[in-house]
Amino acid sequence: MILWIRTLTTFGSIVSIGFGVWHFFVPKIWNWYSYIDKSATELILAVRAINIFFSLLLVLLGIANILFVSRKPLDRPSTIIILLISTILWTTRLILQIVYPQGSQNSIIQYSMLGIFVLVWICFSVSLFLVVKNIDKNRSM
Repeated sequence: MILWIRTLTTFGSIVSIGFGVWHFFVPKIWNWYSYIDKSATELILAVRAINIFFSLLLVLLGIANILFVSRKPLDRPSTIIILLISTILWTTRLILQIVYPQGSQNSIIQYSMLGIFVLVWICFSVSLFLVVKNIDKNRSM
């Protein structure tokens, strides 16, 4: 069971780190600031700051997930907290993709994003379930 937890969490974390790194370059790739009036300098700075914060959060959370599940023995309370945070984050992203889909100009992009978000959400939520289930099993013994 620990191997499944580590594998699923590592996969979800690698995807999270990848999204974080990719998002550092998204403003330039998609020319974000061309959509904002040049005189709105505070808005440009705010969008830049939010994107950097978001990108860094994904990278750091992905690294933290890998570090927590790689510990031997597994520190269950800490692992539950970090997996819960990741599950909440990806649940929110998944819901947003369903309600307000991004990439809707191209259905391949839109549904690819949805599929990846579902896959990452499954990785973290199943890992969380397995860690919690393992705790309950240990208490009943």
